[in-house]
Amino acid sequence: MTGTLLAGVIALAVGTFAFRFAGPALRSRVKVSPRTVKLLEVSSVVLLTALAVTTLMPSGGGHAGLALPAGVLVAAVLAWRRAPLLVVILTAAVITAGLRVLGVH
Repeated sequence: MTGTLLAGVIALAVGTFAFRFAGPALRSRVKVSPRTVKLLEVSSVVLLTALAVTTLMPSGGGHAGLALPAGVLVAAVLAWRRAPLLVVILTAAVITAGLRVLGVH
């Protein structure tokens, strides 16, 4: 079991290094159209939004309450107003924790 785990870790490390190396190595050889670049930019925003939305869904069929969505709403407003990322994250955490301390779950 340990040998298999170690082999998996090494394979993932080599694969990660190969992907990171391939970008700069192939940058001058591969031409990407402006339309493709735009589609990739939009798809990354869609993917991150989907990730954020799925973290709001309660796991196990339970009720998530209002504290978490309220924290995410505050974070979304701050991000939309172009606040620094650290401020967005800390404010959302403080709002969510504060509401939970006050009994809003």
